[in-house]
Amino acid sequence: MFPILRRRGRSAWEDPFELMRREFDRMLGTWAEPGATETTVAGEYPLDVWEDEKHVYVEAEMPGFKKDQIDVSLEQGVLTIMAERQPEETEGKRHRMRERRYTRVQRSVTLPPGTDESDVDARFEDGVLYLKLNRNPEAGRRRIEVR
Repeated sequence: MFPILRRRGRSAWEDPFELMRREFDRMLGTWAEPGATETTVAGEYPLDVWEDEKHVYVEAEMPGFKKDQIDVSLEQGVLTIMAERQPEETEGKRHRMRERRYTRVQRSVTLPPGTDESDVDARFEDGVLYLKLNRNPEAGRRRIEVR
């Protein structure tokens, strides 16, 4: 079955299913929080997690954020990355278009067993957060003597 293409404007052709997917993603990505304005957006961002014998690596794309706007926490094997950006001051400006707004993103992932939570190397370069955690097969594991 071929998608039905619909002409939009003078030169753009769009798949109606793609339009529905984008609208659905927009509805799920916009959260009305208590006291929030309609321009409040909560969303996700791409995240990669992989491991080798000695380390667990995490890379998170955080475009438009500064280092001091990012909060990384690690508790009981769950890594949480949160970033929040406030809107720019608008006094004295006459906007013709305003699409950039308050943004808050958060992701939590469970790290593989044996990840050492005590030593994390974190750096932020060119809009990407890089985390490197040591692997320790004995981390979080203790022997229990049976009586």
